[in-house]
Amino acid sequence: MNRLMLALLTAAPLIAQDARSIVDEAQKRSRADSQRYEGTLEVIDSKRKISTKRWVYERLGAAGESKAVLRFTAPAEVKGVALLIFNHPDRASDQWMWTPAVQRERRIAFQDRRTRFFGTDFTFEDLEERDVDRSGYKLVGEENYAGALCWKIESTPKAEARSQYSRLYLWIRKDNYVLTQAECYGKDRLVRRIRYSDIEKVQNIWTPRMLEVHDVERDSTTVMKLEKLQYNLPLPAENFTLQSLRREQ
Repeated sequence: MNRLMLALLTAAPLIAQDARSIVDEAQKRSRADSQRYEGTLEVIDSKRKISTKRWVYERLGAAGESKAVLRFTAPAEVKGVALLIFNHPDRASDQWMWTPAVQRERRIAFQDRRTRFFGTDFTFEDLEERDVDRSGYKLVGEENYAGALCWKIESTPKAEARSQYSRLYLWIRKDNYVLTQAECYGKDRLVRRIRYSDIEKVQNIWTPRMLEVHDVERDSTTVMKLEKLQYNLPLPAENFTLQSLRREQ
């Protein structure tokens, strides 16, 4: 899985030679030099209690060579909490989190990458992007999902990815290469299921405007809706530094 926000251009169907070429084409069609959106998150716990959070996400760069900042804007108890991510093509991302309450940032340690990010069902690892070459791929078959014929692909992270997942299954639509579902496994156990829906064309990029992340063990779900989404807009490089992370907005 290259990233939770994989979004894809529509075009004439490509004759893919193998599973890797399908995933590579999906990544190419989703490429944008920058991205910004406002996200609304509803976290639904096992008792069906709902809490709502909001954040703003900005990314500069593409694929595995990018920098991203996300910053909570609501509710008050998490406002200003921010995460800075440096994605790399050949290794796991570097991440730092800023917490206004203690007025300092901390680097996210490797052992913390599989923990939940501030009460959501995303882990820190789920928030990074990955280049296509950091995993191996196998075409499992074809399945109908959400009314569309999809390739089902098994993705196995390479050792240098240092992933919490032993393998993932990806459902990629054959007509437009949109990722519609991902199942994430730890060893032989399903850990997390991610569903992508409300797919719309935004600046010629087919984009899932809703993500539903289900944590199987906790039986909790986070539903994220993307608002005010823009691609290829000018974003200052100085916004993606530790200095900018400390700024409360």
